[in-house]
Amino acid sequence: MSTRPTLAAVAARAGVSPSTASLAFAGSPKVAPATRERVFAAAAELGYAGPDPLAASLRRGRSGVVGAFIGERLLYAFRDPVALQLLDGISEVLSAHDVGLLLLAGDVGRPSTSQIARIPLDAAIFATCGLEDDPAVEQLRARGVPIVAVEGPELEGVPMIDIDDRGGTRDLARHLHDLGHRRVEVVTMPLRLDGTRGPVTPKRRALAHYRDVRHRMEGVEDVFGPVPMYETPSNAVHEGAAAGRVLLDVPAERRPTAIIAQSDVLAAGVLQAAAELGIRVPEDLSVVGFDGADLHWLAPTQLTTVVQPSAEKGRAAARAAMELVEGGTPESIVLPVSLRIGTTSGPSPSSDRTARR
Repeated sequence: MSTRPTLAAVAARAGVSPSTASLAFAGSPKVAPATRERVFAAAAELGYAGPDPLAASLRRGRSGVVGAFIGERLLYAFRDPVALQLLDGISEVLSAHDVGLLLLAGDVGRPSTSQIARIPLDAAIFATCGLEDDPAVEQLRARGVPIVAVEGPELEGVPMIDIDDRGGTRDLARHLHDLGHRRVEVVTMPLRLDGTRGPVTPKRRALAHYRDVRHRMEGVEDVFGPVPMYETPSNAVHEGAAAGRVLLDVPAERRPTAIIAQSDVLAAGVLQAAAELGIRVPEDLSVVGFDGADLHWLAPTQLTTVVQPSAEKGRAAARAAMELVEGGTPESIVLPVSLRIGTTSGPSPSSDRTARR
């Protein structure tokens, strides 16, 4: 029975010490190029693929892996251009540190407790707005795994990479208010991970855990006061379309003149529903979103939205994670957002103006 060739055998074949062979595989500048080539040639002759990464990680006391917790099924995360930009930003920084990225999500948006207990991680990033009562937090802390939060969870000792959700939505709402809109409704992202769809009741609102959802709701109310809100079970185009049909397939006098969607993906669904119902945008209805996502398939329509720096948010989270791994104490930061006015918002229709006289 053949056995796996060892580093010692490679060193002997190359005529160097095992420590020199190890440094050659690690890419150390202490090894001369000619010596490195001799070691690699010996390894190829013996069929040696390189040092065992698990053994190397045990020696270093690190796994070389950072986990990114996704607050929804990967199916939805990979359909969301903002989530992809965020993960790309994380991966960009980790790759520069020669660290791998492990995506962690389960059937209801979280890996099982047994997975968390056995997966070796140098740090964990709650990439899409984690919850304060998530059992993964307690397990990670018990293991001593450093945590970085992206818009949540909000925990003492955990650096937060945040954006101005409330201020950005306030600017968006003020834009609609200045256009004369008063019959405004909101399509929200999930308040919790339980698959709820429908009007947001006061009781339901009190249970809202996701910080970005809460803050975007508050931004609207800063301008309009309490307005009707409709919760979707996931951040997906088809869910935005389903919400749009519920809110728009009513008599014109009861129909909102503007819909504020809490994401561009949901706004795209509302636009789809409006088109199906023969409602003109922006003549009959203004539709606005949040994120500044690249929705090229909407062209030539340009969504009015709040632009957030999704990729930079990911890079900042990864930099904080690597600083924690090195024993540092990164500070929490709030990244700015900006209003971008497109072609989907316009003056309130005359029927609404007449109703307000």
